[in-house]
Amino acid sequence: MTKDVEHAAPEFSAKDYHDPPPAPLVDFDELTKWSFYRAVVAEFIATLLFLYVTVLTVIGYKHQTDTLHGGNQCGGVGILGIAWAFGGMIFILVYCTAGISGGHINPAVTLGLFLARKVSLIRAVMYMVAQSLGAICGVGLVKAFQKSYYNRYGGGANVLAEGYNTGVGLGAEIIGTFVLVYTVFSATDPKRSARDSHVPVLAPLPIGFAVFMVHLATIPITGTGINPARSFGAAVIYNQEKVWDDQWIFWVGPFIGAAIAAFYHQFILRAAAIKALGSFRSNA
Repeated sequence: MTKDVEHAAPEFSAKDYHDPPPAPLVDFDELTKWSFYRAVVAEFIATLLFLYVTVLTVIGYKHQTDTLHGGNQCGGVGILGIAWAFGGMIFILVYCTAGISGGHINPAVTLGLFLARKVSLIRAVMYMVAQSLGAICGVGLVKAFQKSYYNRYGGGANVLAEGYNTGVGLGAEIIGTFVLVYTVFSATDPKRSARDSHVPVLAPLPIGFAVFMVHLATIPITGTGINPARSFGAAVIYNQEKVWDDQWIFWVGPFIGAAIAAFYHQFILRAAAIKALGSFRSNA
C-alpha cells in the first residue's frame, strides 16, 4: 500500500502547466511561412493605428487648451485622457493581435521577449522594423490630416521637459518600461494562468493598465516614451533638432528597462538559473 502511494505521488506533484520550449536563436524556417509575414504585417498595422490615435489625441488636447487660438485652458481631455488613449489603444490592439503576432507593438517588449527566448532573433528584428515603419506611417497620417495643428503643437514628439536633467528622464524611461514589460511577462505566464485558473485574467487588460499608469507618472517628465517606435515615428515626421537630441533616451531607457524586466521575471521569479543548476547537478 505504501509503495503504491509512493509511486503515485509524482502524478500529483507534476506541473499543471506547460512551458513552451525556448525559441531558437535563428530560425530560417520562419522565413518560409506565411504566418510569419502575417504577424509582421499585424505588428505594422497595429503600431500605425496606435500612433495615429494617440498622437491625434495629444495634438487635439493641446489645441483645445491653447488660449492664444481660442482654446480653453480647462478644456480638452487632460493628462488623464491622454493616458487613457495610450492605455486603451494598447488594450484594444493587444487583444486584436495577440493571437497573430503576440501583440508586441513595442520594440522594447519585443527585446524583452527575445532575451527570454520567447521569439527568435529574425522575428525580433522584423517586428522592430515593422513597428518603426508603422509608427512613421501612423504619425505621417496625422500630419497629412492636420498639418497646421501638427506643426504648431510639436507633433506629439517625445522630448525631455524643461527642469529635468538627462538622468531623471533616462530613469523615468527605464522604470516605466520595466513596469510595462514586467506586466507583459506576468500576464502571459503559463504558470500563473494554471495556478489562478479560477480567476480569469484577460492579458491585454493589465498590459493596457500598465501603460495607462506609467503615462500618468511620466508625461510631465518625458511625455512618456516607453516605446522606441512611438518616439522614433514622431521624431522622423516632426524632424526638429531638440527631438533628435533627446531621441537616444527613448531607445536606451526602454531597452534597459525591458532587459531588467526579462532578467527579473525569468531568473528571479521563475528561478531559471536555479532550475538550470539543478538540472546540471542531476545529470552529473
